[in-house]
Amino acid sequence: MTDAPVPRQPRGELQIRTLAMPADTNPNGDIFGGWLLAQMDVAGGIYASHRAGGRSATVAIDAMTFHLPVFVGDVVCCYADLERVGRTSMTIHIEAWVIRRRADQRLLVTEGRFTYVAIGDDGRPRPVPPG
Repeated sequence: MTDAPVPRQPRGELQIRTLAMPADTNPNGDIFGGWLLAQMDVAGGIYASHRAGGRSATVAIDAMTFHLPVFVGDVVCCYADLERVGRTSMTIHIEAWVIRRRADQRLLVTEGRFTYVAIGDDGRPRPVPPG
């Protein structure tokens, strides 16, 4: 893996921005992929709940691609973009970009497709309101 910049801008709307900390590392000293996946899921959940007008739940992660490692001190920015709306579900493309320490350039590190379902007060799936 290299730090070659990906020649494009983030897709979608910024949902979260957080700092990668030493407690989030794997045995090699890089940020643990599971931590990054969790940040992306939080970002997607924020987007899905807003779009659904209430509670939502993750039902699937359909694809994940890890492009570059994340390091301690990187600022992680997660962006979400709606791909598809079904009757009760939403498919959301989520990208994680980082800003390295002492750098202004953003790098795409991970992207994936997550599916969320709108949840009603009864805890069961409910229709996603029209857009």
